[in-house]
Amino acid sequence: MRVKFKPMLAGVALALTAIGPMQAAIAAPTVIKVSHQFPGGTMDEGDFRDRLVRHFAADVEKRTNGEVKFEIYPGSSLMKTKAQFSAMQRGSLDMTIYPLAYEGGRIPEVNITLMPAMITSYEQGQRWKTAPIGKALSKTLEDNGVKIISWVWQAGGIASKSPIVQPSDVKGVKIRGAGKTMDLMLKAAGGSITNIPSNEVYNALQTGVLDAGVTSSTSIISFRLEEVSDYLTSARKNTFWYMFEPLLMAKSTFDRLTPAQQKIVMDVGASLEKFGIDEAKKDDTKVAEIYEKAGKKVLDMDDANFAKFRALSKQSAWKEFAEQVKDGQHWIDMAEAVK
Repeated sequence: MRVKFKPMLAGVALALTAIGPMQAAIAAPTVIKVSHQFPGGTMDEGDFRDRLVRHFAADVEKRTNGEVKFEIYPGSSLMKTKAQFSAMQRGSLDMTIYPLAYEGGRIPEVNITLMPAMITSYEQGQRWKTAPIGKALSKTLEDNGVKIISWVWQAGGIASKSPIVQPSDVKGVKIRGAGKTMDLMLKAAGGSITNIPSNEVYNALQTGVLDAGVTSSTSIISFRLEEVSDYLTSARKNTFWYMFEPLLMAKSTFDRLTPAQQKIVMDVGASLEKFGIDEAKKDDTKVAEIYEKAGKKVLDMDDANFAKFRALSKQSAWKEFAEQVKDGQHWIDMAEAVK
């Protein structure tokens, strides 16, 4: 009898041994890689865009009971800044928080998200989400393999070596605007355009490649532009520069998640939008304080000078977008419909 049972017991042991790795494989979490260009920090300190990513990762991991985990690579440490969007399209990157107008050359419609002097407040920008323009923008991105998870807008200021508060101040200035439509307006004002990511503005100002850089208040802080510029045109009162910098996920990654996980991802993403607005507003004030403390000059754009930039933008950036982008005027009409 013992002889007969030995093969049976050996078979049971072998089966149990095989089950172990199978259970481990089934229980293995989904690991999502997030890359972005901004300086890294913690959940409580540092660039709020990095903090938003860390809060998102922690909340999703908690709500999925560890089924979804994250690896975060700040400071373009995983890949170069402008490679991130196409990497999501290819499925080689899962997520980023990204200035969407960087993709305006390949997806012309997204230039509407940095149309100078179109957005005048965070609240107006946030209302795009549920308006026809927001739905059209979401569809355009999904058609290009990317999904919006959190809507994040940022106002921007001008870090410069000479004062800039009206279009005539831009004449002859080597300036960075961050996107095609912004560059069109600044060029119409007589500026000489250099198009680089915000994490390269410090070196460009330091070496004289730039005389001025227009970027978000948060980037001016994080990249310490007060060290290489003498003036700040603050976003506290008026600014022609509002940029859409959403938290994005590759659609291929999103589609691999279970329906329950997808719902958690979208719920957490939406829950962080107020955090984004609140922190961006704080930075609009904080950056002015940093410049003043450094002994630099802080300027505010009054209503009259903002109106001059808006008129110039309509004659240049808005006009070219309407004429050259498919259904461009319809996109502008949808944007203007959001008050």
